[in-house]
Amino acid sequence: MRIGVPAETMAGETRVAATPETVKKLKALGHQVCIESGAGVAASVPDAAYAAAGGEIADAAGAWGADLVLKVRCPSEAEAPRLRAGSTLVGMLNPFDAEGLQRLATAGVTAYALEAAPRTTRAQSMDVLSSQANIAGYKAVMIAADRYQRFFPMLMTAAGTVKAARVVILGVGVAGLQAIATAKRLGAVIEASDVRPSVKEQVESLGAKFIDVPYETAEEKEAAEGVGGYARPMPQSWLDRQKAEVAKRVAQADVVITTALIPGRPAPVLVTEDMVRSMKAGSVVVDLAAPQGGNCPLTEPGRTVVKHGVTLVGETNLPALVAADASSLYARNVLDFLKLIINKEGALHMDLQDDIVAACLVAHEGAVKRA
Repeated sequence: MRIGVPAETMAGETRVAATPETVKKLKALGHQVCIESGAGVAASVPDAAYAAAGGEIADAAGAWGADLVLKVRCPSEAEAPRLRAGSTLVGMLNPFDAEGLQRLATAGVTAYALEAAPRTTRAQSMDVLSSQANIAGYKAVMIAADRYQRFFPMLMTAAGTVKAARVVILGVGVAGLQAIATAKRLGAVIEASDVRPSVKEQVESLGAKFIDVPYETAEEKEAAEGVGGYARPMPQSWLDRQKAEVAKRVAQADVVITTALIPGRPAPVLVTEDMVRSMKAGSVVVDLAAPQGGNCPLTEPGRTVVKHGVTLVGETNLPALVAADASSLYARNVLDFLKLIINKEGALHMDLQDDIVAACLVAHEGAVKRA
């Protein structure tokens, strides 16, 4: 089978859907892998590295015209017509983007959106949301450390003692946990908050203090447990108490990192304008929810701005700032998913009895599909 890897054209997207490591493995299975020239350059993978792994370097038409096309982002309006009718597309296709999915259906391709994979043990090795959120959490802390005009660790010098930075992390999923671990390595004092009580032990095991807000009703406790690995919207009574508790910690913080996202919905507001006003001059907020509107209403997606003396970072694609490792992890996710849709004979095969395949299928035979 011919597998194509086009270059990403979205502004700021530096990742690539295959690496020499995965190309070599696909080649060993008897597939022909065609990589668009320059597709991996921004991820520190030159054409020569792909060629050495057995890949074929070609133009865009060669990559887009393959039987199976591997992408990072959903094809744009200009790219979709390049797909060959009857081919298969695998990538982060945004299952909540109705317009984008309709483009794929109109193109006549079978498309799989990897973000739609269930959060189960079996699907962990192909969980692109987790692999990329892990990188985002790390990079958020590194950006915060760069923007913050003081040290992160406590330092005792002949000129005096420098206090450790106080970091507050809101939302303790994969990105939040990695942010805690990274900030801890840099020597910061860390507090973290999340609506799920189950993460308290994880937070404390990484050396951070959990901002505990007690649950007063059965409804609050049930909502806090979440579903499918995601938090559920909490009752307003609990949110009001959490907001008051978090506001106290934010006012004392030097750095705040927000990571709360609910798939398919606008990001919840965690840091209000009043909270930003209460922060010290020179403090930093890194808003990982910027692509979905931000956890702070002052965040400007795609920009870094200073408001009320506080630097607000609204980067919308943090994994792309660590392109080499982000591509490496993503390519492995893709490779593991391909094992579910390619049979032992090396041909494409759709098994809708497989819960992962069924969940990821978003377009087939000219129609948009929903799990």
